[in-house]
Amino acid sequence: MAENDGFFRRQMSDSLVTAAFVVLSGGFQDAYTYCCRGKVFANAQTGNIVLMSANLLSGEAAHSVKYIVPLLSFLLGIMAAEWVHCRFKSYEKIHWRQMILAVEIALLFGVGFLPQSANSLANALVSFVCALQVQSFHKVHGCVYASTMCIGNMRSGAEALFAFFHTREKEALQKALMYFSVILLFAVGAGFGSVATAHFGERAIWISCALLIAGFVTMFIKER
Repeated sequence: MAENDGFFRRQMSDSLVTAAFVVLSGGFQDAYTYCCRGKVFANAQTGNIVLMSANLLSGEAAHSVKYIVPLLSFLLGIMAAEWVHCRFKSYEKIHWRQMILAVEIALLFGVGFLPQSANSLANALVSFVCALQVQSFHKVHGCVYASTMCIGNMRSGAEALFAFFHTREKEALQKALMYFSVILLFAVGAGFGSVATAHFGERAIWISCALLIAGFVTMFIKER
């Protein structure tokens, strides 16, 4: 069965319910690495590029390494997600995106056991997971969105809101509300991640695992 064939496979991998858990987890992961793993961004690779360049040009080349590692890991994650998609997109027993979620959950669970001395490895793994996620979950009912960052969603939401004011089309308003809802969910996940990390330290990432497990389960439910 092709990825776009069949009501169940098409709808649940792109449903708002599944996206909600994925986006909450994305925000949580970014707060976790920044607050607990040396102030490195798991998702916001633009921020890592800025910090890497700033360190290089200020003569702190050694400090720039901790930003290069997640950048390279993110690139590998994108390619890994594409490989899974190409290899398993016609697999009928389980959706290929559920395979991605299973890998994410396993890797993040392992991150929770890593001490502070292994922050570079922890950041690499979380950035890899974020890349898998952003490449695999990027549509909600046909609307393209980002599950691990906000700038694209802000642009699309503002564009849709302007279209509504200009045309008064209800569909444009619904689209704008969807994007702003995704941004809000990401912010909630990030805030929760910051608080949880302060209380539970390295093992706080297991909460992100729980959110992804919930997303995994929702994909078995048929949406109407």
